[in-house]
Amino acid sequence: MVEYQTSQLDSVFHALGDATRRQMLAQLAKGERTVSQLAEPFDMSLAAASKHIKALEAAGLVKRDVQGRVHVCRLNAGPLANAHQWLAYYEIFWTNRLDVLEALLKAEDAAKSKPKPKSKPGVKK
Repeated sequence: MVEYQTSQLDSVFHALGDATRRQMLAQLAKGERTVSQLAEPFDMSLAAASKHIKALEAAGLVKRDVQGRVHVCRLNAGPLANAHQWLAYYEIFWTNRLDVLEALLKAEDAAKSKPKPKSKPGVKK
């Protein structure tokens, strides 16, 4: 199995484990946003939005630049690539398992659809 820096993966998966943060990342994938813009779609204070952004920053997924009183955030997708590589290992595992299941089901279907040999009259089985 591929080994990754556990603490970074833990932070990334923690950050991705919240729907609000995933939606914020989706917005940042479209371009830079201020904290106010990221908080806007949600019924939350700027302080609450900032806590979500701090979780994303801790995972390395967001970079925040302070321009006067305005905090501008942008996506840093690098840590997502590491998480994707970690998940890809299990994708291979499940693909192989599903391929085995598919082969078993096809064999079972083929066995069921085979015509049964007709018995000859007077021959008992």
